Amino acid sequence: MTQSSLTLRKLRTRPVKVPMAEPHRTASGVIHESPLVLVDLETDEGVTGHGYVFCYTALALKPTALLIAALESLVVGQPLAPLQIHQDLARRFRLLGPQGLTGIAMAAVDMAAWDAQARAQGLPLVRLLGGTPRPVPAYGAAGFDGAEGSARVAAGWAERGFKGVKAKIGYPSVDEDVAVVKAMRAAVGDEVALMVDYNQSLTVAEAIERGRRLDDLGLAWIEEPTLAHDHGGHARIARELATPIQCGENWWGPLDMRQAIEAGASDLMMPDVMKIGGVSGWLQAAALGAAHGIRLSNHLFVEVSAQLLCATATAHWLEYAEWFNPVIAEPLRVVDGCALPADRPGSGIEWDERAVARYLVP
Repeated sequence: MTQSSLTLRKLRTRPVKVPMAEPHRTASGVIHESPLVLVDLETDEGVTGHGYVFCYTALALKPTALLIAALESLVVGQPLAPLQIHQDLARRFRLLGPQGLTGIAMAAVDMAAWDAQARAQGLPLVRLLGGTPRPVPAYGAAGFDGAEGSARVAAGWAERGFKGVKAKIGYPSVDEDVAVVKAMRAAVGDEVALMVDYNQSLTVAEAIERGRRLDDLGLAWIEEPTLAHDHGGHARIARELATPIQCGENWWGPLDMRQAIEAGASDLMMPDVMKIGGVSGWLQAAALGAAHGIRLSNHLFVEVSAQLLCATATAHWLEYAEWFNPVIAEPLRVVDGCALPADRPGSGIEWDERAVARYLVP
């Protein structure tokens, strides 16, 4: 079915708590569940777009769902025009800003709008954006699991054919950080790329000191060694270390990314499609990456991110996670270590309604 002009009729939100198969440990704490808000954007013509956002903590779940639901009055009756909707909502919230729950709510509507637009045109999102579905190299993740645990998890990803593994580090001593990387390398061999993520846990001086110890270990990148918005601090770290610095998952909108580029804060960048402003924000981020020759990876949201990376000139890695799969009817496929974007209309998101009902928060 192809629709040239659709009108938005209804915005539906459903908060869910999806349990983790195994707790995910980081230097900042342990994640036991995924609090998500599922969004359905319906049109008068019968096309419905899907999207979801990740609230990180259950404390933010209901407030986020309420805020997204409140946006219904701003979009109902409007044409299905994702970029225009994105701009209109940004103007409405200019004084509040694009960060935090406001940014999450706007991104939720944006992702659902683009999904609806792609469905209306009978195209996968990547084709709607002018790209072509293709395999994208993917990496898996180990948590803050110590040397033995990280090596075991890394070996599991490698056995599944993944081409890279990222570990959480930031232990009390750099010797422990080094031990984790060496144990993982011994477990997966030299053909698997290894990355590490400090989750913003170090000062700039600590990051430089520890990074110098890691420089000889052949890492693909060191991620967020210090506070996400300390662009000057990350620039100092990037200048001092040979290993590439990776940042981006906590930037709120393309302006944050532009400021990071101007500061020289990061050799590589990994926008989060929710925090960067949905699909509309990602398109701006991809243009910035292309203009400055910076390779882009994603953070979470694997279904839509796989589509977007295929429409990104400087696409690098897909960060693969199975956290949200229980509510997804057809999870993203990974074959021979590469993610295969869904080649059906939309962004690749379909709900498993039985699972949604099971995890629904009243």
